Amino acid sequence: MYCTKKITSDLIWLGGSDRRLALFENVYPIPRGVSYNAYLIQDEKTALLDTVDQAIAERFFENLEHALQGKPLNYVIVNHMEPDHAATLGTVLSRYPEATVIGNAKTLPMIKQFFPMEVEGRFQAVKEGDTLSLGRHELTFVMAPLVHWPEVMMTYDTTEKALFSADAFGTFGAMDGNIFADEVNFEQEWLDDARRYYTNIVGKYGTPVQNVLKKAAGLDIQYLCPLHGPIWRENIGWFLEKYKRWSTYTPEAWTAAIFCGSIYGHTENACEILTSRLAEKGVRHVRIFDVSHTDVSEQVSAAFQCSHLVFASATYNGGIYTPMETLLLELKAHALQNRTVALIENGSWGPAAARLMAKHLEEMKGMEQIAPPITIRSAVKEEQYRKLEDLADLIAADIAAEE
Repeated sequence: MYCTKKITSDLIWLGGSDRRLALFENVYPIPRGVSYNAYLIQDEKTALLDTVDQAIAERFFENLEHALQGKPLNYVIVNHMEPDHAATLGTVLSRYPEATVIGNAKTLPMIKQFFPMEVEGRFQAVKEGDTLSLGRHELTFVMAPLVHWPEVMMTYDTTEKALFSADAFGTFGAMDGNIFADEVNFEQEWLDDARRYYTNIVGKYGTPVQNVLKKAAGLDIQYLCPLHGPIWRENIGWFLEKYKRWSTYTPEAWTAAIFCGSIYGHTENACEILTSRLAEKGVRHVRIFDVSHTDVSEQVSAAFQCSHLVFASATYNGGIYTPMETLLLELKAHALQNRTVALIENGSWGPAAARLMAKHLEEMKGMEQIAPPITIRSAVKEEQYRKLEDLADLIAADIAAEE
């Protein structure tokens, strides 16, 4: 049975949520599930903006049929071709053979790659600034390449002042009836998932996101309609500011995140000494992440959030402890930059982790070491304890100077 929601009298949400999926993109844990949003504009002509993942196909088609109210579907606007938003596109085109497909020059080749059907004769290519009239509603197309695929575009409804933003401004999490961000406690219950979504899915593409934010600044946006997560109709500027920080790799919080790769607990002991001293110096919200037990997507999100990062690793097989190296590779892949960092290594007979971690950091922009690496041989002794205290003093003073 259908379950649609009206955003305005003409704009209808006809998405749904998947609470059974364990890993988004078969990589990222989503214990709260995920939503897939699609939208229909009712006017003299009707326009469907994106489709959904195959997981909720049945509900989507019930929603679409109900929302059309017997009218033909005139346009299918494809803002993003990733399968979680386009897996049902082929079925839509088969069920509604008179619908014209709207996309940009990079959209059509991807449609042909995914679906073995003829689409050229019903495809209308658009470019930056092109418009489409539905009657009362006029749509303007905004290109957003590499946010986060090369074919991505956004659609702006000048009548409703609604920006359909593709994967930008999305978040993990299933929606429970409340489809608007102002209907939920977004900052307390959704922001962590929004940050984790951005940093892991879009984080590498900071410059393209900045380009889109500049375009968005020139639009009067009353509704921000992403393909995942709640729709924004209030306090939109607050969320745009988060994207500005994330896309410019600017910390949200002046505090320290400690990433700990410990085998028998001695490296972890060093991290606990460091955090205890930081707390004594007045640094708040310090967190230790066990790299072996915390999903790397959460660690990437924390690294984007925090100003100071400490990487503490055992030496393992003559190299970096494996989960720690995975984290560093992920941070490089997501282009994290402009952080103050410190290194701690442990090794019973041949400490090497700090030197090798430093090589990874050298390949990242603006990663400045606040102090020489601290080397532990097996367990923390008085000499290392004093160095950890000194490191805490340096980090605390640096944070205080920036706050």
